[in-house]
Amino acid sequence: MDSMKSRLITAAVGIPLVVLVFLLGEFFHWIMYVLVSLLSVLMVHELLSAKKLHSNLKILIPCGLYAVLQPILVALNIGLLPLYIYLLVMFFIMILDNRRLSYADISFAFLGTAIVTLGLSSILILPHGFGSYFTFFFVFTMGVPWFSDSGAYFSGVFLGRHKLCPRVSPNKTVEGFVGGIFAGTLSSLIIAFVFSLIFSELYFNYGLVLLVGLSVSVVSVLGDLSFSLVKRSCNIKDYGSIFPGHGGFLDRFDSVIFSAPIIYFVGSFFPLFTIGA
Repeated sequence: MDSMKSRLITAAVGIPLVVLVFLLGEFFHWIMYVLVSLLSVLMVHELLSAKKLHSNLKILIPCGLYAVLQPILVALNIGLLPLYIYLLVMFFIMILDNRRLSYADISFAFLGTAIVTLGLSSILILPHGFGSYFTFFFVFTMGVPWFSDSGAYFSGVFLGRHKLCPRVSPNKTVEGFVGGIFAGTLSSLIIAFVFSLIFSELYFNYGLVLLVGLSVSVVSVLGDLSFSLVKRSCNIKDYGSIFPGHGGFLDRFDSVIFSAPIIYFVGSFFPLFTIGA
């Protein structure tokens, strides 16, 4: 129950701060670009630390630079050129220092950094296809996975009986998985409804919102389990300790990294809302 208390306290402090950032981001879009770049580099540092690669400047510097720059460059429609340059730099470094840097280390650093950074970058390009409603897309992209995670946690604590994937994440249960899917899907509808009240010109396709919310809730579990598997392979419990009861930035955003691209790709072909007069 101490973990539950820590989670509730963290949420009570963190949610108002997140809301404030979202509101500021609606009027000053550059704040969100800076925030995503900052989150990206912090999570990459946590990932490299898990493998004890953060002390190697030959790995840390190119990974950190890519993590900072890529979200902004993607949002500015620069394309995948930075990713290609980053790939060349990482393997050039491995060739130069092949006695101390293994292929496994370079692959871990490159793939992990690319997954984290590109996943977060898709948050910034979400509003480009749907007008300027930054706040909705940030709240939806982060809110649905977080509500799914919270629903899974509380369902698991009070109803959990059957282990979901014990070798990867011992505490996750089938009951928690179902509760998380329900909570995440329901939250997508609630978020859309609240924003329809705030912005009366928005007309949501609630059937599509429901489908996206369900998909995001399922994929967020995949993201959580994937990064849990990395933690187990590195013999660590959490990626950090900045959020009591939650761990580090990567522990909190792992599901968002996998979910954001889905919202972007689905929304690019089937808009979640239309704008009325």
